[in-house]
Amino acid sequence: MVTHCLRGWKTLRSDSSKIGSTASAGFHQSVLLAEAVAALNVRPGGTYVDGTYGRGGHSKEILKRLQGSGLLLAFDKDPEAVRHGEQFTNPCFSITHSSFNEAKKVLAERGISKVDGFLIDLGVSSPQLDDASRGFSFRKDGPLDMRMDTEHGLSAAQWLADATEEEISRVIYLFGEERHAKKIARAICKFRESNSINRTSQLAEIVRSAIPSRNNLKKDPATKTFQAVRILVNGELEELDMFLRSILGIMRKGARLAVISFHSLEDRLVKQFLREKSSSNIPSKIPLRQADIPVGVLKVMGKPIKPSEDEINKNPRARSAVLRVAEMMQ
Repeated sequence: MVTHCLRGWKTLRSDSSKIGSTASAGFHQSVLLAEAVAALNVRPGGTYVDGTYGRGGHSKEILKRLQGSGLLLAFDKDPEAVRHGEQFTNPCFSITHSSFNEAKKVLAERGISKVDGFLIDLGVSSPQLDDASRGFSFRKDGPLDMRMDTEHGLSAAQWLADATEEEISRVIYLFGEERHAKKIARAICKFRESNSINRTSQLAEIVRSAIPSRNNLKKDPATKTFQAVRILVNGELEELDMFLRSILGIMRKGARLAVISFHSLEDRLVKQFLREKSSSNIPSKIPLRQADIPVGVLKVMGKPIKPSEDEINKNPRARSAVLRVAEMMQ
């Protein structure tokens, strides 16, 4: 089942072809670190995938639990993250410059047919947010880029330069869940009649000027628009959907899937997928042997896990995180 938002993304992609602060800039605190790694139930000798390496927080903990036996294959679209990961000397570890939705293909190329766990952290890393040159933050002036993979694809500035007012409005509405999407799109198009939008500060000010001012706003008015454009530029929801639907056939019985989401769109996609593939869909009144359980059925492991108050106080960027976990039954 593909969400309404994801269908909208595919239409937009076809048409457009004609998160607080940490202790110091560049330092990345992995959110729900202990909970996510514990959820994987890592066993020495197993094969695991860290689909979003970032700065290696989750990978380091997984490697500790492998105890020198097994394999951890990490992925990241960001060349900077890959360079960081290439400094690892652990023989159980390797990293690939690719999106996690390429995991099945890369594993097959390496002769790996089954894995024991996937961990995906869908957040933007602190180094990406804190580096103004990456263009993710509306709080810092920099080039309006927003690409996770700086070596491929259109930047946010390039997309905004060519997209129609209708396309911009739909993106901001669908991916930012922004009710002022039409006003913002209109303001963007009006501004670009006489100026190029190449800087994050420009886009942020355009959005702020388009939205009616309110006192005591908890979020910057530009938050939702920046989220929406980033999701579009990086194809984030489509990649997540492709990944989820590609891994069932390569998850060994008992393998775990752990996904950390940071906004409602991606969490909804994960939730719907788990519901669709859940063991709760098997009729409970019919006695079933283990052999009768269909291949590709997942058991949802408990309720969604959220950061503790202590973690949020230490790392405000963790406040919107949600961890969902499932286990392959057959």
